[in-house]
Amino acid sequence: MSNRLTQPIVAIWLILLSSVLMAKPQYVDYKPLADVVALKPGEVNDRNLKVPVITWGGDIATILANGNQLQSTPDSIFGRKGLSLKLYREDVFARQVKSYVAGETPYLRGTVGMISAAAELLNGDPRTAPVVVYQMTWSAGGDALVVKPAIRSAKDLKGKTIALQAYGPHVDYAARILKDAGLSFSDVTVRWLPDLTGSNNSPSAAFYEGDIDAAFVIIPDALALTSGGTVGTGSEDSVKGARILLSTRTADKVIADVYAVRQDYFKSHRNKVESFVSGLMEGEAALKALVKNQSGEAKAYRSMLEASAKILLDSEQATADVEGLYGDANFVGVAGNQSFFAQANYPRRLEVLNKEINVGLQQAGIVKKGVELAKASFDYGFLASGITANGGNVLAESAKPRFDEGKVAQLVNQRQQQQSMQQGELFSFEVFFAPNQKSFSIDLYQTAFDRVLELASTYGGAIITVEGNSDPMEYLRARKGGQVPVVLGRIKQSARNLSLSRAQEVRDNIIQYAASKNLSLDTSQFAVVGNGIANPKTGICGGEPCAPKTEQEWRSNMRVEFRIIQVEAESDVFMPL
Repeated sequence: MSNRLTQPIVAIWLILLSSVLMAKPQYVDYKPLADVVALKPGEVNDRNLKVPVITWGGDIATILANGNQLQSTPDSIFGRKGLSLKLYREDVFARQVKSYVAGETPYLRGTVGMISAAAELLNGDPRTAPVVVYQMTWSAGGDALVVKPAIRSAKDLKGKTIALQAYGPHVDYAARILKDAGLSFSDVTVRWLPDLTGSNNSPSAAFYEGDIDAAFVIIPDALALTSGGTVGTGSEDSVKGARILLSTRTADKVIADVYAVRQDYFKSHRNKVESFVSGLMEGEAALKALVKNQSGEAKAYRSMLEASAKILLDSEQATADVEGLYGDANFVGVAGNQSFFAQANYPRRLEVLNKEINVGLQQAGIVKKGVELAKASFDYGFLASGITANGGNVLAESAKPRFDEGKVAQLVNQRQQQQSMQQGELFSFEVFFAPNQKSFSIDLYQTAFDRVLELASTYGGAIITVEGNSDPMEYLRARKGGQVPVVLGRIKQSARNLSLSRAQEVRDNIIQYAASKNLSLDTSQFAVVGNGIANPKTGICGGEPCAPKTEQEWRSNMRVEFRIIQVEAESDVFMPL
């Protein structure tokens, strides 16, 4: 269990919940930060430098690197690098921006979406223009979209009303989900709330209102609203029929947590910024090693938990919540930063996220013109020299399969037999082929392949089915001609075999295409399906495929369909990182 809590002790949160439900939420207008913060830059005080942290799992590594103290200790990771930092927690991003502009700190701590929303204001003065220097984590389970019964897939959000925190981490999330559903902010009504959780002015509190159809919330709120992550019964704190449409356990490459630094400080103190980034990487490596060997380092592990609980959650006793925070943060490490900042083909690099969120921010009227974020041209491998994690060099870490391929195949086969392939569907799209076509070259299908790569990299916790479908005309002609059942059965089986081979060909070509772009796909994420003539685009008539009436209808059945399916509830299929 996790959180991006603003008043984040879960026990207190539960006590407050009953009073929260009694008050009506107070919605706010999402004003551009230029209307909230005056751009009057102050000089940065480099002595005893202040650095913000927020209540999130990635910041545990920052605290550990600072010697488990707000003020750097001489023997801490940062201290050994010659840095003297004073950490302070600030979960209200607008207040962070004010401190940043005033020169009280040169650093901003937020998601790419939060930094992008502030960039239009901050780029108004070259001194305060943000330079993104480090990616800490991806959210991998801490955030969720909760919906009411009328919403079965993301496309059903059209025309609905969504509760969303202003200036928070979920604007990124909402923009991406809407985009992949073929929608935009103009297709929904957004009710903005000032708080993320723990008050009657939060999305989770607004979800109880009859005119709210969906809400982006943190996982503790999502679990409460949905009776523990199943379907809300309406009892206790749940909403009847409410369920989690998807969390960042599925959409695990949407919310990127980063640090950015003021342009003037970056230029005048680049060496200190490099030391800060190197310290963050070393802190992450040390944290991973400590978690892995917590029994052998029990005292150090306990000290880390208690220090983080005190700084992030205001109570040394909230250690279980710190473990939850850690579990919902996917630390990207050195390799992740190299991909994020420097790999031109990486589908989830900074430029892509920045552009993606800028479109959403403009659609929502939050910014007038999207700003391209500047980035540091660091050699992250060099900055990480000598740092180890989990007993090996951090550069040598490799991704592990996230799914049990045998159980995925079993699940997909079961749903195919039950004709329930749409269960858990988030998004889907199709590509078409010509009669008798068996090969699917990159030349013809690059656009579709690129989309699959993007979806696979964005929704790493979902399975992607590649479903082949065949033209039923041969079968229908044979049936009309009075062929015996055994012959009709052979035609059906031949169509299934052909559709399966086409799906397999498409899957293999996508994997080869990814390799040609120097990208590594998790092959366990893909499942091939041969529907044959069982799922024609023209529909079923009297238990048999409907006969196409036009050439267009005939060709519509010759297709491969990609379906992105959420399987978070299938715990034996999905293997967490």
